[in-house]
Amino acid sequence: MTRSVYVTGIDRGDGRQVVELGVMELLTRQVDRVGVFRPLVHHSPDRLFELLRARYRLSQDPATVYGMDYHEASALQAERGTDELVSTLVDRFHVVARDYDVVLVLGTDYADTQLPDELSLNARLANEFGASVIPVVGGRKQSAESVLAETRNAYRAYEGLGCDVLAMVTNRVARADRDEIAQRLGSRLPVPCYVVPDEPALSAPTISQIAQSLDAKVLLGDDSGLARDALGFVFGGAMLPNFLTALTPGCLVVTPGDRADLVVGSLAAHSAGTPPIAGLLLTLDERPGDEVLTLAARLAPGTPVLSVPGYSFPTAEQLFSLEGKLSAVTPRKAETALGLFERYVETGDLLKRVSAPNSDRVTPMMFEHKLLEQARSNMRRIVLPEGTEPRVLHAAEVLLRRNVCDLTLLGPVDRIRKQAADLGIDLGETQLIDPATSELRDAFAEQYAGLRAHKGVTVELAYDVVSDVNYFGTLMVQEGLADGMVSGSVHSTAATIRPAFEIIKTNPDADIVSSVFFMCLADRVLVYGDCAVNPDPNAEQLADIAIQSATTAERFGVEPRIAMLSYSTGTSGSGADVDKVREATELVRTRRPDLKIEGPIQYDAAVEPSVAATKLPESEVAGQATVLIFPDLNTGNNTYKAVQRSANAIAVGPVLQGLRKPVNDLSRGALVQDIVNTVAITAIQAQSPTLSPASPAPFPSEKATAQ
Repeated sequence: MTRSVYVTGIDRGDGRQVVELGVMELLTRQVDRVGVFRPLVHHSPDRLFELLRARYRLSQDPATVYGMDYHEASALQAERGTDELVSTLVDRFHVVARDYDVVLVLGTDYADTQLPDELSLNARLANEFGASVIPVVGGRKQSAESVLAETRNAYRAYEGLGCDVLAMVTNRVARADRDEIAQRLGSRLPVPCYVVPDEPALSAPTISQIAQSLDAKVLLGDDSGLARDALGFVFGGAMLPNFLTALTPGCLVVTPGDRADLVVGSLAAHSAGTPPIAGLLLTLDERPGDEVLTLAARLAPGTPVLSVPGYSFPTAEQLFSLEGKLSAVTPRKAETALGLFERYVETGDLLKRVSAPNSDRVTPMMFEHKLLEQARSNMRRIVLPEGTEPRVLHAAEVLLRRNVCDLTLLGPVDRIRKQAADLGIDLGETQLIDPATSELRDAFAEQYAGLRAHKGVTVELAYDVVSDVNYFGTLMVQEGLADGMVSGSVHSTAATIRPAFEIIKTNPDADIVSSVFFMCLADRVLVYGDCAVNPDPNAEQLADIAIQSATTAERFGVEPRIAMLSYSTGTSGSGADVDKVREATELVRTRRPDLKIEGPIQYDAAVEPSVAATKLPESEVAGQATVLIFPDLNTGNNTYKAVQRSANAIAVGPVLQGLRKPVNDLSRGALVQDIVNTVAITAIQAQSPTLSPASPAPFPSEKATAQ
């Protein structure tokens, strides 16, 4: 039977979209086929469903998502009664339920619905759907006592109407009251109650939403700038020196369009990062001259400048009535929402209470979810040497909003800040270090000179070498100031991993450094090795690659069944290439008799059960291999790229293995999600019991504000 989760509320303004998004994230971690049903909708397409469809790559027909609109429901209830309304909605729900393992039901929103006793309607629908309920109570601008009373009353209301209440969520409470409310509710309710504080960034409208609501003209700005959140409003009227002191990070400057001094001054402040603003809104239908707009575009590329015809006061009234919304066009808000949900909701416990059926399939999305969850479980610090690269900054924003790990960015600090400001990215308390000016440079030079003295490296030469961001980042990892490093989006593989070979060196248990790719296919994850580092490994090295790859696979939840690939299966072929694979297979069996391994074996016999049944019917690996070891780099690199392109697989990697501490390389064509995944993998590698978390000793720490 389909297991369904019904997220509902007791009134409007509870911000339950955060909970609906968070529950969807949980469900897609566990099962492949998750459906969505909204019994009543104001208009189609629904904003939240469009976000879920885009984010979770849902294939569900939108026509099946909605039961009916509110006007139709109100008319049906008035004419034929509540029983007929419920019966119709139940029939439409089951159209979805029969095709999915789990259904997420999005309850009514209590906004202009013209339906009497909406809470009872939600409770009855949940019962008729066979769904468990997660009621959400809004606590914005309420006292702690009021929030406590409303939450207890909401539980009693749904429980009293026969609902299976999974948990309660009290949302948007004042941060100062959050811990007290959580403690008191924990002792007064028989189900878990998760208390989530208010997050201003979620209710802040984006510049794009402001432009749309005010029907403003966009004079300047790109898509990234228009996606920024307006965290506050500063109205310009004072002279420039006084006005600049009023600016706050993320504010929207509202000023008459003829105040060119305030326009240029605001953008100059943004360019300097003191502070970065969200954009400008010019009133009175006035706009600066072309020469001022040209200067503005050069001062702060991408920063939006809007124009409206009205006066500042009526414009202000409209602005203060706007509230940000989660939607498919606000992906950064979605990351903030998920980060908030995952921080304050015990997701593991909630997922157990949902008791959705475990899927035998492991989809790319499920694998990515697991990476972030595992990295978050024991946070590590990862250093990113390419701190001025836009893709790296966007990835850093995702990692920070999702609380995946702590980060250090390397590069000229002013350039990092300016680039982040231009992209509308808030780096928060992220550590920023410029290797060229860092107080660590002298100590790192002495350290590197000592390591490379046998190569004739002097302290003077080392002083120049360690100013390179990759060498500096590697030394941070070596000296325990970071737990791992990820680079390569703008550097070659050699530039990324050469410092690791020189400084970190190989693990005593490994003969060589090698790599794997996690190949996320439609229904499973395979591990390919070595596709990036060793051109033509001998039998000993190939055996080492196989053992390392099996260990890596197991660490990331893939049961290792090793296929040692060749153009021949079993004893059917001979020759130097086949003999190398055969010898490597026997070496693995000798060194690690606990591992399941087959070789030599052809690719089709390794992964396709029907072929395996013919060629190696008695093998416990053939047809179900999960770790595929290629005989050389030429074969491995071409195969992973062919599978990636022809099967639309997601290739995560290369993940380096065999180093004492984790350093990983990116493709120079890496997308933001690729960087996020690789950083998460690096953080997980750093969680190994043999590796201690980063600490400031033996060198002094550096703060973002000081470097």
